[in-house]
Amino acid sequence: MQPRELRWETLAALRASSKGRLSYCRHWLRDEDILEGCMSPLVLSTYSGWVLDRVVGQSAPETAPSGCSTPKESPPLTNQSPSLEKVTSASCQGFSPLSSTEPSETKLLVLYSVTDFAYMLTAQGNEDLSLAEMDQEVFSTVLPSKVTEVEGCIRMYEEMHRLKGKEGLRQRQEQQEQMVRAVYDLASEQLKRFDELKELKQHQEFQDLQEVMEKSSKEAQGQQEKLKEEHRHRAKVLNLKLREAEQQRQRQEELERLRKEEGQERLRRLYSIQEEVLQLNQQIDPNYRHKDLPRIDLSAYSNRGNQICGLVSGLIRTTSERGFPTQADVANTERALQEMRGLISSMQQEIAVAVEEKRRRDEKEEREKQEELLKKEQQVKAQTPAPAQQSGGKQQKEGLQVKAEESTMQWYQQLQDAAEQCIASFSEISNCKDNNEVKKIKTDLQKAATIPVSQISTIAGSKLREVFDKINNLLSGKSVMSGGRTVSVTQHPQALDFVYYKLAEKFVSQGEEEVASHRDAAFPIAVVASGIWELHPRVGDLFLAHLHKKCPYSVPFYPALKEGTSMEEYQRMLGYQVKDSKVEEQDHFLKRMSGLIRLYAAIIQLRWPYGNKQGAHPHGLNYGWRWLAQMLNMEPLADVTATLLLDFLEVCGNALMKQYQVQFWKMMLLMREDYIPRIEAITDSVQMGSLKRFKKFLEKCLQQKEIPLPKGALQSSFWRS
Repeated sequence: MQPRELRWETLAALRASSKGRLSYCRHWLRDEDILEGCMSPLVLSTYSGWVLDRVVGQSAPETAPSGCSTPKESPPLTNQSPSLEKVTSASCQGFSPLSSTEPSETKLLVLYSVTDFAYMLTAQGNEDLSLAEMDQEVFSTVLPSKVTEVEGCIRMYEEMHRLKGKEGLRQRQEQQEQMVRAVYDLASEQLKRFDELKELKQHQEFQDLQEVMEKSSKEAQGQQEKLKEEHRHRAKVLNLKLREAEQQRQRQEELERLRKEEGQERLRRLYSIQEEVLQLNQQIDPNYRHKDLPRIDLSAYSNRGNQICGLVSGLIRTTSERGFPTQADVANTERALQEMRGLISSMQQEIAVAVEEKRRRDEKEEREKQEELLKKEQQVKAQTPAPAQQSGGKQQKEGLQVKAEESTMQWYQQLQDAAEQCIASFSEISNCKDNNEVKKIKTDLQKAATIPVSQISTIAGSKLREVFDKINNLLSGKSVMSGGRTVSVTQHPQALDFVYYKLAEKFVSQGEEEVASHRDAAFPIAVVASGIWELHPRVGDLFLAHLHKKCPYSVPFYPALKEGTSMEEYQRMLGYQVKDSKVEEQDHFLKRMSGLIRLYAAIIQLRWPYGNKQGAHPHGLNYGWRWLAQMLNMEPLADVTATLLLDFLEVCGNALMKQYQVQFWKMMLLMREDYIPRIEAITDSVQMGSLKRFKKFLEKCLQQKEIPLPKGALQSSFWRS
């Protein structure tokens, strides 16, 4: 067989072996992974055929025919390594059948053994250096020199490639690091540029947004200033309009108030003129015949007086329908009043002439009688003066009292002392100028005590009961609401006495104000006061003290002018109101006294319907009977006595009639027969109006034998409303 053919067969055999299937390339550093050449098994390159041809050609004559040396043929090796023994034995065992083959087969065995041994050296080269050196020594002794040379070349080639791989790897790593650094620097620079660009864009957007916001803010501020200016202008215009409207309203109200005041003043003037005309007309009696002047006829005066009264009443009725009277209406009524006064003056002059003529005749007759009496007295000089003394004593008994009874004055003084003690008991509350808390309590208590009394009316019985319960709860120590706040007499130790005093004072004030203006108001006020009096007797005592101080005629008591007392003070003691040294008018004084007496007369006959009816009235009809009796036992006062007796009997006469019956009618006869002449004796022509009304009332009652029920009395249906 030719050597060339042997070479290719050897290569074919190597390729078919397990080692020949290994992949190996001289360019592995460029195509494969850097570490793969170190970790993967060795692979023959394409130059292996050329190497084998040279090695086999040189070693063929030198190879032994056996093709393999056994341990018996080789020199003994005392220090041969186990791995070398393993390789050698494996090689011999694997190729023992080829011992008698041709030289070409021997070459193949040697080549295979060399390659196998080189592979084993490569696989185990890193395990132990000393072992490798021993293997090399053994291998050098065992293998031929050509094998060693090939092995050295392989190792040199491998080392060269390993160094080249390491250098390439190092360069590759440096290139990679440079590339990474370059890429990192580039990326960093790009990131910086990107961040700068982004920041620039954000800054520009922020600047744009800020400019837009500033622009919109300026526009909004401008709009706001414009709106403010418009608002100020409109507010100024509205304020001017409101001020003008308010001034116009105030002017209208002032004009309306003045018009009403003038109208009311004119209306009051008309009423006063009408009252005076009626009073003057009452002085003209068509059936009047003077017992000493039978020839005087006053019917013409009476007819004209009635015509004047009708004219005045018609004017007042017409003006009431229109609203308020005009100045012309007042002038017409004043002319009618002047005419009535002239009529009365003419009548009085006619009567005066007749009376004067009659007086002269009477004086002449009296002188004649005196002369006759002197003659008779001379004849009876011897008679005793006892009868004259008895007659004088009888006249003294028949005279009336000027002062009140001593027991009555003691009762009056006790009530006044009780009122003074009550005032002293709440001195801390009354003198609370520096204590705001006590001042606040005082104000709340005064409102809680007085406001319910002002709310008393004849609207409904349920409303009246609410007022009574509110006053009773306050006096009983319970909390009540007043002005949106809770008030109780337990807030201060002196609060109860203060409320007692103010409540009694308010009841009396209602009498001289409300009852004086509206006479029907006496009954609802009286029934509440009577019920409170029954449950809280101290209120009744303080009520009487206030009443007696305001109206001494309710005692009855006529204060005397004492030495050292000023006229103003004396007028106040009589019940007059004095302001700035000016005493109130007589009509206003009589109106107030009338209201107080009407309230007193209503209280003594009324009781609270929801109270305890078993007990007696705290100040009942017996006190009214005593008052009436004492009034008739005292000398009358012009204009005052007749007014008070009339008001008292109009309110309380029916109840006294039912209570005292015959005794009451005897007293009525006494008033007509004895007391009215006494009033007439002290009353002048201007003050005859009240006396005329009182006389007319008495005659009507005596004629009918009945006292009518008072106007405005509370009926049973009222309490169901």
